[in-house]
Amino acid sequence: MKAHGERHSRNDLPFCAERMECGPSPRRRGYGPAGGSLLPLSNGAGAVIPGTSARTRSAARLSASAGCTERGSVLIIVLWIAFGLVSLALYFADAMSYEQRASDNRVSAMEADAAIDGAARYLGSNLANAQTNGFFPGILSYSNAAVTIGDAHFWLIGRDTNNPVGAGRLCFGLVDEASKLNLNFAASNQIIWLPRITQDLTSGILDWRSTNGPGTTTTYYEMLQPAYQCKGAAFESVDELRLVFGANMDMLVGEDANRNGILDPNENDENQNGMLDPGLTEFVTVYSREPNTNSASGKALVNIHTLNSTNDAPLLSLLQTNFGNTRATQILQALGIATTTGATVSRTGNGPGGNPAPAAAVTTVTFTSPLQFYERSKMTSSEFSQIFTNLTMTNGPYIMGRVNINTASAPVLACLLGGDTGAGQQLVNYRAANPNSLTSITWIIDALGQAYASDLQLLEAGDYITTQSYQFTADVAALGPHGRGYRRVKFVFDTSTGTPQIIYRQDLTHLGWALGRDVRQTWLVAKGT
Repeated sequence: MKAHGERHSRNDLPFCAERMECGPSPRRRGYGPAGGSLLPLSNGAGAVIPGTSARTRSAARLSASAGCTERGSVLIIVLWIAFGLVSLALYFADAMSYEQRASDNRVSAMEADAAIDGAARYLGSNLANAQTNGFFPGILSYSNAAVTIGDAHFWLIGRDTNNPVGAGRLCFGLVDEASKLNLNFAASNQIIWLPRITQDLTSGILDWRSTNGPGTTTTYYEMLQPAYQCKGAAFESVDELRLVFGANMDMLVGEDANRNGILDPNENDENQNGMLDPGLTEFVTVYSREPNTNSASGKALVNIHTLNSTNDAPLLSLLQTNFGNTRATQILQALGIATTTGATVSRTGNGPGGNPAPAAAVTTVTFTSPLQFYERSKMTSSEFSQIFTNLTMTNGPYIMGRVNINTASAPVLACLLGGDTGAGQQLVNYRAANPNSLTSITWIIDALGQAYASDLQLLEAGDYITTQSYQFTADVAALGPHGRGYRRVKFVFDTSTGTPQIIYRQDLTHLGWALGRDVRQTWLVAKGT
């Protein structure tokens, strides 16, 4: 062993800095050379070998620490990269999950659209085969709720016109357009009683549909930006009211924002009465009309507007066919038309000696409505119900705008009765209690009685009421598989030509969910969607 103070050769040292990888060996506590000189190592007992300076030892420690720090930084960078890659993988996986759900919803929506088209075909076929002949089809004659088409289902959102509507279950079925007031033919003293309407809107409606030139509201349309003209022609749809002077959405829609006929939890109950107060669009139509021919036989109806002994042959034939000669003569006499007695009313003939018989005085009788004709005829209600659908007040191809009193709501009936809401509700209560007595318009006399004599006079003043319907609205809402893909479309079917035709279609999906809380619970929550 070298004496103290002697220099050690490179080979004499057990370890040197040239062979160091990073810091001291865990078993060798010495240090190698710094700056080309050898560094003394520690001995086996851990004592520093003499000749090692503090600077040398500090440099060695810093070198070893730098190497460890470098390795720790690399680890942190690798961890961050791994974290980023995992985050990206999770992000794209989540995006793909949403895309898969979106694709599933699109497919469900397509199936819902197909279900709606299927519902339209089903209803058209049902109306064609049922041959209702002008009578509103009962809800049991067709499927109307949760009807299955493939994996989709559809509902027909209907209206219950016999009961006040609040927050509750929907009514499913077709909607009778004849149960509403026709904007194109209703009189001003009927329109003015519509719920929420104002005098300005009443004037606007009359001007909009009038063909007699500019009205009082014409200047209003000219000052709008952009300006447009007052139409001066018949309404083509109810939504056209949005263009009319005096109209706003609160007035037209009321509390029924999604137009499903019930008060939904998200809708504003303005007067806090817990009942739905819809806008006037709920009570008006532009489609109601009846063919001026018999639906079953195709024969022209008998015009009873003006009758006398020279033109009553069609009526006489109708009465004789249904009641016999004697009763037919009695009815004509009650009407003030018959000029002779006997089973057959003679219009021509010869007098004594073959001379022409003296001409009888011609008596002309005018009727304003079938209801007035009934009261003067002294027929029973059952007799009148046999001929009512064969009577008309016009010679045109259609009878326009009459209201079906068997399906109209109380507010619509009140419009016909001068705004008498009590009389309107009386009619609704009577028909609900007497469903088998609604075969013709005569039940309205029994329902109102003497207590509403003035209201009866209003009904007799014009051809306003009927018990027939030929136009029906199908408000179809559909869901695809698993309660997804909600769609809603409104159709208006017209059967007045003999073949059901879709005359109006409107997409209402944008109005939001309209199937009520119960359907949502059944088809959405229960399926975990």
